[in-house]
Amino acid sequence: MTARPRRRTQAELALGALHVEGPVCGVDEAGRGPLAGPVYAAAVVLDPSRPIRGLRDSKQLDAPRRETLSLRIRERARAWAIASASVEEIDALNILQASLLAMQRAVAALSLVPALARVDGDRAPKLACAVQTIIGGDASDRAISAASILAKVARDEAMCLLHERFPQYGFDRHKGYGTPEHLRMLQLNGPCVVHRRSFAPVRALLVLSDDTMSPMESFRAGLFAAGADRLLPDDN
Repeated sequence: MTARPRRRTQAELALGALHVEGPVCGVDEAGRGPLAGPVYAAAVVLDPSRPIRGLRDSKQLDAPRRETLSLRIRERARAWAIASASVEEIDALNILQASLLAMQRAVAALSLVPALARVDGDRAPKLACAVQTIIGGDASDRAISAASILAKVARDEAMCLLHERFPQYGFDRHKGYGTPEHLRMLQLNGPCVVHRRSFAPVRALLVLSDDTMSPMESFRAGLFAAGADRLLPDDN
């Protein structure tokens, strides 16, 4: 009797030496590092018959080039979807889990069901399809590159809209990242409803840990506690 072929394990899928029948989507997020605004994610299934030149990690592209490629991806991809997780979800879940939730939503919103999702990084959301994580995938996998571009452009647009509601923070310029300008505006105006209260520099302005500590001292303490990964622009 002929034995049934053994199903590949998740570990085997992650090795990259797999062949799947059906659509493959790339998945990436944008906006893990900022002090304000939602985190975005995108999923993209490319169409081999309609190639898109110039796909690469969104960090390697300037804003006009990202916007041009975003339009081409939307026009030529077999399927694409963009999703987000709110500031409230970030504060309730933590930024990692909120990022995975946004990815999960993006894949679920695709107009077709992928056989495999290739996800940038070493963590992936729970999905109905096979999953392959790729560290540095936004630079090495074209579908993930496309997803990184869509997510970045969508989030930047969202932050520009938030700037119209809260012009005192300069969201249109720094997109919520912890730049010197943003930190000054936070210090001057205090946090607004779209700031991530679970991030230490914001939290330091909301709750003083010591009654004798001035707001400025508390703010500086929050910056120290946050560490560079919270203050510098995110890789995405």
